[in-house]
Amino acid sequence: MSKVTIDNVTKSYSRDTTIFTDLSLVFPDNEFIVILGPSGCGKTTLLRMIAGLEDFDRGRILIDETDVSNMKPEQRDIAMVFQNYALYPQKTVYQNMEFGLKMRKVPAEERAERIKNASEILGLDQLLDRYPKQLSGGQRQRVALGRALVRDPKLFLLDEPLSNLDAKLRIKMRSEIIQLYQRIGKTMIYVTHDQTEAMTMGTRILLMNEGLIQQYDVPEKLYDEPANIFVAQFIGSPQMNIVSEPVQNGKVKFGNITLNVPEGYQGDRIHIGLRAEDLQIADGEFYEVSHTENLGNEQLIYLYDDQGEEIVVRDYERTSLEPGQRVGLTLLDHKIHWFDHQTGERV
Repeated sequence: MSKVTIDNVTKSYSRDTTIFTDLSLVFPDNEFIVILGPSGCGKTTLLRMIAGLEDFDRGRILIDETDVSNMKPEQRDIAMVFQNYALYPQKTVYQNMEFGLKMRKVPAEERAERIKNASEILGLDQLLDRYPKQLSGGQRQRVALGRALVRDPKLFLLDEPLSNLDAKLRIKMRSEIIQLYQRIGKTMIYVTHDQTEAMTMGTRILLMNEGLIQQYDVPEKLYDEPANIFVAQFIGSPQMNIVSEPVQNGKVKFGNITLNVPEGYQGDRIHIGLRAEDLQIADGEFYEVSHTENLGNEQLIYLYDDQGEEIVVRDYERTSLEPGQRVGLTLLDHKIHWFDHQTGERV
């Protein structure tokens, strides 16, 4: 068991700078939780509070049913992997993985067995005699993971561990971390600002902004049913098109398309959200082509309406279009997201 409970936690750095106010949530046992959000949203602060590296003003943090709020980091039975690998340059891979076990006075035979198992899982068994300077970035990150793995903790905390790697290596390491999670069956809490990492790795995503929970759910829900405009535009690339239109007699006009607003909506304007892949180019004069981006198997078409609002269309047909050309749009399967004009919340 390694459930984590955040119970009415408030954290501030000064009288004028409050990060969290009465934050409450639960990270279930044996899940891969991704804490996602822009810089400064509080995601690393939350991770560090769970680890015991940051104090907080009030509230409780529990691991399983144990209140760890006043425990030192080494008493919490956790392992943490940081953005920088923090390997000892004068020690071999084996010695780096062994060091923490030695400090905890784990017997030599057990140390050797744990390192053997971890190195086989992570593909480090041929690298145990090498020094960090002899390793690639991906190999160093695997050593950092191995050092955490040999501790056999209840809980793994990972703070942007792939951000120092190039794009190709990040993809490879994403896969390796997912496979590690599936093999060991332990709770992992992973911080990133990268929505692709979040969507491909997490069993659940906690999306935060300015210390507030925007949405906490499985990845599919954040994409298909975003809770508000922030979520809608943070998840997905290109970001969701959002246009604001007046409501007249329960209907809105979107270019050449007339739509019924959700029943019971009272506002005189409403935000319409449309994913780029849910739009298709059609005959018409409602939009002007700005430019296109060729992505090989598809293209992105950038349009402007008469009010100057940009609309992006994902076009799998790679329709031949010229800048300045006038076009219309159709909706595929009427996949429409509605948001309150005042609050930005999902209708």
